Amino acid sequence: MRVAVVLFTSDLRLHDHPPLRVAAEAADAVVPLFVRDRAVAAAGFATPNRTAFLADCLRDLDASLRRRGGRLVVRSGDLVGEVCRVVSEADADEVHMAAAHSAYAGRREKRLRRALEAGGRRLFVHDAVTVAVPPGEVTPIASDHFAVFTPYYRQWSQTRLRTPLAAPRRVRVPDRVIGEALPARADVSGVSPALAAGGESEGRKRVAAYWRHGLDAYDDTRDDLAADATSRLSAHLHFGTLSPVELVQRARRHGGPGAEALVRQLAWRDFHRQVLAARPDAARADYRTKNDRWRTERTAHDDIEAWRQGRTGYPVIDAAMRQLRHEGWMHNRARLLTASFLAKTLYVDWRIGAAHFLHWLVDGDVANNQLNWQWVAGTGNDTRPNRVLNPVVQAKRYDPEGTYVRRWVPELAGVEAPAVHEPWTLPGPDRTALDYPDPIVDLSEGLDRFRRARNRRE
Repeated sequence: MRVAVVLFTSDLRLHDHPPLRVAAEAADAVVPLFVRDRAVAAAGFATPNRTAFLADCLRDLDASLRRRGGRLVVRSGDLVGEVCRVVSEADADEVHMAAAHSAYAGRREKRLRRALEAGGRRLFVHDAVTVAVPPGEVTPIASDHFAVFTPYYRQWSQTRLRTPLAAPRRVRVPDRVIGEALPARADVSGVSPALAAGGESEGRKRVAAYWRHGLDAYDDTRDDLAADATSRLSAHLHFGTLSPVELVQRARRHGGPGAEALVRQLAWRDFHRQVLAARPDAARADYRTKNDRWRTERTAHDDIEAWRQGRTGYPVIDAAMRQLRHEGWMHNRARLLTASFLAKTLYVDWRIGAAHFLHWLVDGDVANNQLNWQWVAGTGNDTRPNRVLNPVVQAKRYDPEGTYVRRWVPELAGVEAPAVHEPWTLPGPDRTALDYPDPIVDLSEGLDRFRRARNRRE
């Protein structure tokens, strides 16, 4: 009997899964395998929120496989070692997996290929599983990647996508391969109280609901903080419980400005991945350095901690930072505002903010998180690197009634807009009674500090 192993990584679904489809067609039996890679935990990426969401995903994937006669095999340890052990136990001929595009993923793939080939087995890596358009498929003349989004998007939009695949009807798994007990969300401590549920079933339900009730208005409402009208699909895309290829195809068939805007956001994910694939050092170093001498934990500890705790005295910033801790997620507009406040208004190293986001965000991944932070900090792909987002002006524009602020900053529940966005207009005794802090920085002083710092180096 010919056996193949399908290694799941960031593609925890059955619908539109090329590695599973090819393996099932090529072999008599398949071992669906997920390895809880100890290197991921050692690097600090196995945070409570993502670990809990992952547990949901694995349980849902196992349940879906069991409905098709199969099951998920879960192992823990060194990924390469565990895959080789399962290959040996199953007497498998080949391993199939989805391509990934980080520096770590590249090293992991090389190690796995060498180990398998040493034992006479083959590794097949399938692209366009976790992205719609793989890095390197669209490139400008005389460069290995696009550095600006608009020309990238123009060419990305003209790329022919593969046809999404249906989920398999049957999956036969050899009895002799045994896995460990599936992890459970309840076993994870430190999880955000309102963390969303994970898993392909949940992701597809969310897509169906959003297509009916939110997609058409997406272009008009996606920046409305109070409306909370974004798709909230980012965590499912990060864990691969949804296929970006399928989402792009469905959105294009649906049509309209909302669908077009959503497709553009999906293209941003691919854009960041092609940047990181070409410049893996951008995960920790400036993509386009401004030679900033950022304030750090040592020089700005109190300001940084106030930002983390949602106690800056700027209501929209505090609301967003509290939402992050409570839900493990933050509205995209709020991400821009909080990042600009830390990097530009407080002039704090963007890596400090990126690390905080990566700890709490269930959808946090290296490409999107780090490169979005660099975009805001002006060290990345932003064509206007010195732009500064004014949190008061932005709050009045995107939360005009103050609903978002009052939702997350209960101290200000009785303050009406526009005053709710300008805490310094409240009389001193009233502010004390509300237990709400004074602003930690004057916006004009923060702007002047940033401009002086950048002008000295440009």
